[in-house]
Amino acid sequence: MRRRLERVLIVEDNAPLRSAIARVVRGWGAQPLEAATAAEAKALLSPPPDLIIIDIHLPDEPAFAVLEACSRVWPVPLKVAISGAATPEEAFRLAQLGVRAYLNKPLSIEELTAAVDTALREAPDLDPWITEAVGHVPMRELQGRVRSVMVRQALALMEGSRSGAARLLAVSRQAVQQMLRGGRARPPAEPPEGDTGPSSTTISGPAS
Repeated sequence: MRRRLERVLIVEDNAPLRSAIARVVRGWGAQPLEAATAAEAKALLSPPPDLIIIDIHLPDEPAFAVLEACSRVWPVPLKVAISGAATPEEAFRLAQLGVRAYLNKPLSIEELTAAVDTALREAPDLDPWITEAVGHVPMRELQGRVRSVMVRQALALMEGSRSGAARLLAVSRQAVQQMLRGGRARPPAEPPEGDTGPSSTTISGPAS
């Protein structure tokens, strides 16, 4: 199953660059949403975009506030950051907030397309996150948190369909039900009775 790239939020205070990225997004077959400030970006997070492309230096506040807000909406968007320069501390914070790619300005269409395509196709490297948890989070607690987040994201992607979430997670519907009954994940609204939701979704972004 693959996720369709339909709505892309572009957060960039440089109007010509923002417009150029919007043209690229339209070429992917997606709808661009444009914001020049963090405040404007936050107002465009409902419903959540599938992808956010964001400059880390914005005129009203740093992009981190927007990225943190992105992590509280479901489904959580993919995140790509761009900037003329990022300090090591900023780069570390971007990684903590789940940014899948960081691109330096000036950037080319090819670089942006390749970064987004990689983020859509490839899973992130989880080993650094897991190793850092050792000694800080008990294994059982970590396993529970991983299950909770994965189930909630899958339910959001599949519009509340538990059968669809089970297919996306490659588990049984009963396993999803058990996790929900155990209070480990809060589902989005369930589709009408008899509706199992979409059988699949397709990521259609940059051509690969």
